[in-house]
Amino acid sequence: MARTPAGTPHDPRGSERFNEDHATYTVRGASQPDIEAGVAAIRATVRTLKPKPGVYRMLDARGDVLYVGKARVLKNRVANYTQVERLTNRLQRMVSQTRAMEIVTTNSEAEALLLEAQLIKKFRPPYNVLLRDDKSFPFILLRADHAYPRIMKHRGARKAKGNYYGPFASAGSVNKTINALQKLFLLRSCTDSFFSRRDRPCLLYQIKRCSAPCVGRIDEPGYDELVREAKDFLGGRSTAVQAKIEAQMQDAAEALDFERAAMLRDRLRAATFIQGSQAINAQGVGDADVFALAAKGGQVGIQAFFIRGGQNWGHRAFFPTHTQDVAEDEVLARVLAQFYEEVPPPRMVLVDRILAEQELLAEALAATAGHKVEISIPQRGDRRRLMEQASRNAVEALDRRLAESGTRARVLREIAEFLELADVPQRVEIYDNSHIQGDKALGAMVVAGPEGFVKNQYRKFNIKRAQTNDDFGMMREVMERRFARALEEDPDREGGMWPDLVLIDGGKGQMSTVRDTLEEMGIEDVPLIAIAKGPHHGREGREVFHFPDGREKTLPVNSPVLFQLQQWRDEVHRYAIGAHRAKRSRAIQASPLDEIPGIGPARKRALLLHFGTASKVRAAALEDLQRAPGVSAAVAQAVYDYYHAGG
Repeated sequence: MARTPAGTPHDPRGSERFNEDHATYTVRGASQPDIEAGVAAIRATVRTLKPKPGVYRMLDARGDVLYVGKARVLKNRVANYTQVERLTNRLQRMVSQTRAMEIVTTNSEAEALLLEAQLIKKFRPPYNVLLRDDKSFPFILLRADHAYPRIMKHRGARKAKGNYYGPFASAGSVNKTINALQKLFLLRSCTDSFFSRRDRPCLLYQIKRCSAPCVGRIDEPGYDELVREAKDFLGGRSTAVQAKIEAQMQDAAEALDFERAAMLRDRLRAATFIQGSQAINAQGVGDADVFALAAKGGQVGIQAFFIRGGQNWGHRAFFPTHTQDVAEDEVLARVLAQFYEEVPPPRMVLVDRILAEQELLAEALAATAGHKVEISIPQRGDRRRLMEQASRNAVEALDRRLAESGTRARVLREIAEFLELADVPQRVEIYDNSHIQGDKALGAMVVAGPEGFVKNQYRKFNIKRAQTNDDFGMMREVMERRFARALEEDPDREGGMWPDLVLIDGGKGQMSTVRDTLEEMGIEDVPLIAIAKGPHHGREGREVFHFPDGREKTLPVNSPVLFQLQQWRDEVHRYAIGAHRAKRSRAIQASPLDEIPGIGPARKRALLLHFGTASKVRAAALEDLQRAPGVSAAVAQAVYDYYHAGG
């Protein structure tokens, strides 16, 4: 990786040539000195480049990534940015902010495309088209590391051994499918530790959603047959599986085994539910992802259908950002590259238009998937009808988005007027504390913007200094820590760390505490509002808004502004309570043995199983510790010394 700093002090001739060549530039959207500095940094990089494929990153003066790009020939591609007059306004602004570049060479352009998508997802640069979806897609995992494989929902990296089926569009869709699959194939969903401890069937066996292999109600060959059927069903051979179950049901009925026939009938109903719950007809499509794009009002919406084995596994609408001045075919190509950076591509990707660098994208996706990936535009038949449905859904989703955006923008303007802000807030930070009589206290911050909640900006603050039950002290500590960091990392307030509004869950006391704390830190220009329930706390809609100067305001109970402010307050309350519960849960599971150096989970478990409680471990003699199974003499000595040091 090469990084070239701004300017060319080591080459006076380059600087003189730049002044001569670019003295007459007319720059749109950026000042001439800024763009001259940017072009100088780019030219300094170009001189070091070779005609190889790779990825380049443009960095601003602080080292933040402005843009990530890839090229078949790096030297030629990067040099294009010095032709300022040929650039769009957007790219001119980017060049004017560029002060350095980082280069990574690759073996091929396809490899560069994959690396580009990975880096865009990591750095989220402001000049790249971004797929705004920070949630990973859920899969169904049929594990293969146990004699009786477990069926479960899975997110994240696919490291566990087994068969993965997906992606599903949402957790709700995958949960419904797993529930139906349990009824259909009676596969276990419990953890291995729960499985190993059972001595009688659990409730899932009683309600006919598990075959209870944990207690021998089904043998290993019988369970393997259920697993094979599940793989066939999820792999697209559902008709054969249903025909087999139907034949078994008829045989059971003819043999007068009505209980087994009824059980098989219920399994058939579960299969029908899985297939009949799909709102999209995907018969004859096999395995494919379908993408259609709609553009309107300066925004882009992309509708995706996920089809596996001829079954629709859900659909999702995406609304990428930073799409201005970018061709629609390039927007869709960029979104697909980022989407498949985490999700394994199927053999068929159906799109509604020819993409920019379509063959290159297919080559890159095939490299990640380990099989050929075809990107095509359907022309007739079931695939064409499916694409037409995706296109209609894309238009409808974008229309809803624009309508919601218009409503949200209007509400934000009204909030700015009601709270007497200078402008519509782009970043709102909402704060709350959570504790039980001061125990396990923490502060919480959630962030909202014009597009809704920004969940990757949420923060928790473990209270360290404030005393028990001191709500004001807790709020002071949170504010000091939050804004001390802002002052240190973004003193010029150019990095987007500073809020346009701070909303505090509390009344006059909390408002006074926050106001005084920020004033002591020299911060007097951050708008503050405290939201408190009125005199009748049980009645929603009677909230009182406290201003820093002591004034109070209220809103009508049916006001959209009130609803939005309540939503912000309720979200931080939910987040604070959830974080506090998790902290309490970890504390409950903690053990005094955790503090002993060198004692890992296995040895801690062995000691607790042998002695029963941590207090008995502490009271045990050295000889007793040495007799505990799985505990070596050295570990026994370490435990004994820890509790009896100095004694």
